[in-house]
Amino acid sequence: MSRRWFITGGTPGNFGMAFAEAALETGDRVVLTSRRPQELATWAQQYGDRVLVVPMDVTDADQVQRAVRTAEEHFGGIDVLLNNAGRGWFGSIEAMDEASLRGMFELNFFGVLSVTRAVLPGMRARGDGWIINVSSVAGLVAAPGFGYYSATKFAVEAVTDALRDEVAAQGISVLTVEPGAFRTNAYTGFADEPVAEPIPEYHDMLTEVRAAFVAMDGVQPGDPHRGARAVITAMAQDPPPRRLVLGAGGYDAVVDSLEQTLADLRRNETLSRSADFPT
Repeated sequence: MSRRWFITGGTPGNFGMAFAEAALETGDRVVLTSRRPQELATWAQQYGDRVLVVPMDVTDADQVQRAVRTAEEHFGGIDVLLNNAGRGWFGSIEAMDEASLRGMFELNFFGVLSVTRAVLPGMRARGDGWIINVSSVAGLVAAPGFGYYSATKFAVEAVTDALRDEVAAQGISVLTVEPGAFRTNAYTGFADEPVAEPIPEYHDMLTEVRAAFVAMDGVQPGDPHRGARAVITAMAQDPPPRRLVLGAGGYDAVVDSLEQTLADLRRNETLSRSADFPT
């Protein structure tokens, strides 16, 4: 039987579209949500009744509830939720604009919670389902200049880990996906985004961060369609992985970071254990 996907954050050239197309290649059906659904009309026509495009902003709780109800009524349920909607801001920890900081958490973190909580009742009732949360390598390796973006993704990682254990007995599987540098439109906006840093000491650092992302736009090593297919392959494993890092550069960065963290913990094991009451 074909699975019914509910994918957030569908815009041309992004990961949401790549996942939708990968799912359709396997014979599945897809509900793709977007804040600008008119941009997807021509694309959706080629798939006929196997695709439904639904307007939805993940930061609008009422829109989320309506979109989930529409998807469940149209296809009879949701088998796979892919939380893909999100974006990145850059700025220093000390001086990033408060509105940007809170807006980033609303989109990247609270939006994920809103959609997940709306979809879970239907999955629990059927005793089956998949929740896939698209995090980032930055959710495992914090990046200077992207500290708050990393924080939103670290939060997604933590909630996903807890959710996985909470719903396992109900037949629901949960996977975190951490893409590295992929050739999507995620980098395009950096060319038009000035370095708005009021503290001079951080200006050079952020200028270098912005320049690196602008230079990488269009030449990122990651293929989003290959990445989406890798996730579908991981879902078929028994048991499936808890998380899947996508891309060679991202994989190397995460492994190196975890090994450094483990070495640091072990180097201070005696000091850590000394904090307990004497036995």
